[in-house]
Order: sequence, then structure tokens, then C-alpha cells
Amino acid sequence: MFIMLSAFAQKKNDPKSIISKDAMIKKYHNIEELQRMQKGQLLDLYIERMETLSNILPYIAFATKPGVTMSTLGIPNNNDNRKALENQIENTNNYIEESIAFQNVMLPYSDTRNLMRAILFYEEIMKSIHTYDEFE
Repeated sequence: MFIMLSAFAQKKNDPKSIISKDAMIKKYHNIEELQRMQKGQLLDLYIERMETLSNILPYIAFATKPGVTMSTLGIPNNNDNRKALENQIENTNNYIEESIAFQNVMLPYSDTRNLMRAILFYEEIMKSIHTYDEFE
């Protein structure tokens, strides 16, 4: 029993990644690819990009990719800091859930051309995040 509790306590106190490992998009698109898609597919792409950016943008002063932890950055992995990060992750997840619920209701009314432009814009932001480290 002690071994299981000890392992659980260690897992609970392990440094967490500041950016979710799921914060990525599978593929970048061009306008021709988007024009061949149904609106439902475009809605899914838009939401995926909104979710990814919501998981990355608040943290770019720390990191731009998953895997960076407080310890990696020299931030003490103490209870207060872990709790602050856990609260932020929970708040981000709540924001994303509420945004997706809103998008699922309202986004189908969007103009398809505007939806495609927004997807391409989000993808350009994602591409620029990959070059973020070059701004020294």
C-alpha cells in the first residue's frame, strides 16, 4: 500500500508540461484544398486551430512547444506554483470547452469564404510560432 501511495504522490508532484501535448495541428492547408472541403470539415479545422492556439498563445513567453515544464524553466516545482499552473490549465480547458460549444452553435452560420480565410490566418499564426525563437 505504501508503494502505491508513494508512486501516486510522485506522479502528482511531477512537473507538468506548460503547453498541452495535444496543442498541434495535423496538417497545414492551402486555399485550393480548403475549397474542395465541405463546410463541416472547415468547421472542424477552424475549431481545431482555435483550440491549438488557445493552448499555446498564453504561454509563448515560456515556451512554444509541448514538453517544457516549470522545472525546465527554473521555476520551482513547489505546491504554490503547481497549483497556479493546474488552475491555469483548468481555466484554459474551460475556456476552450465553452468556445467550442459556442462555435458549434454559431459557426455554421459563417460565410464559407470567411471561414477558409480564418483557417489560413490561424495556420499562418501557427507557422509564425515555429519561428518565434528567431526573434532575438
